[in-house]
Amino acid sequence: MSNLRIGWIGCGTHAGEMLLPHLVRHNVVLAGLCDKSPDNLAKIARSYGVSAENCTDDAAKLIARKDIDAIGMAIGPAAHVELGCAALERGLPVFMEKPPGGDVAGAKRLQAAAEKSGKPLVLGFMKRYSTANRIAINIVKGGQFGAPASFLGQYMTAPTYFTKDPDYTGFYLHHCVHYMDLVPHLMGKPVELLARRHELAPGKLLLHVDFKFDNGGLATLVMGTHQSRATPMEWWQVMGDHKRVEVRNVHEVRYFRAPEFKVSRKEATLDDAVDTLVWEPNLTVAANEDHKGYHAILGDFLAAVRGEKVDVPGIADGVAAMRILEAMISSSASGKPIAL
Repeated sequence: MSNLRIGWIGCGTHAGEMLLPHLVRHNVVLAGLCDKSPDNLAKIARSYGVSAENCTDDAAKLIARKDIDAIGMAIGPAAHVELGCAALERGLPVFMEKPPGGDVAGAKRLQAAAEKSGKPLVLGFMKRYSTANRIAINIVKGGQFGAPASFLGQYMTAPTYFTKDPDYTGFYLHHCVHYMDLVPHLMGKPVELLARRHELAPGKLLLHVDFKFDNGGLATLVMGTHQSRATPMEWWQVMGDHKRVEVRNVHEVRYFRAPEFKVSRKEATLDDAVDTLVWEPNLTVAANEDHKGYHAILGDFLAAVRGEKVDVPGIADGVAAMRILEAMISSSASGKPIAL
């Protein structure tokens, strides 16, 4: 198949620095760009060699073009719903940054449009795709780990983007929603949630979120807006029976089993069947690594566009994540557990 021709809506910082650099590493042609900001549009067009005649501030015009194979977008919750539905109704596969709308109702509109069109809608839940997370997820789901019993994790950020957002909507939709997808992806179906909140100061929110799963497993997730973005801010661990896998700072994996004590054994050595395994990337290697997972998730989206069968985070996952997110917000306000 010839290179897929992609129309892209949304030329802000996130698209320009995170998504498009990884998209164009694949065999694609960036055939059209759309943004309401003339400056953003011109900057991205210049960076990626898109001609002026292939740039527009009218998303409907781009979606209507007959010479594109799929649409990508990173714009905002409400626009995701409206333009995502328009692209699907036009018969185009869609890659959409999270969140799939500002609420469950918006996500369900997208789900209905995707089901009617029969075209894939892939969501940017790249936490499933970062290299270290993928390794750890494959361990948990690989058959030898057993049922996951416990999840512990933290996913922090700074108040930079949220001090002017006193209801924390942006924090919930653009930060917390990632782990509303990742935690169930690791642990299974959640059946109950309890969230507690502590506001240190305006813009500085702390959440402790507890889950119970249908297999009896438990999870505690800490999220907040009161840590420096210059320090490591993300860590998670899943425990099973005599097994534990950890991911630190998006790039280091540690897999613990049940080795024998070695202190009194003169013949002690390392046994790859039971001793701890550690993986870290070689950050000096001359290769474009994918520690955050954008290249891999966009590759799977393109495979889905080509009609290949791939396991991607789709709109059903988005609806589920939004339901959990809304339950978390409600529980943090009431202080009461919510059945899922």
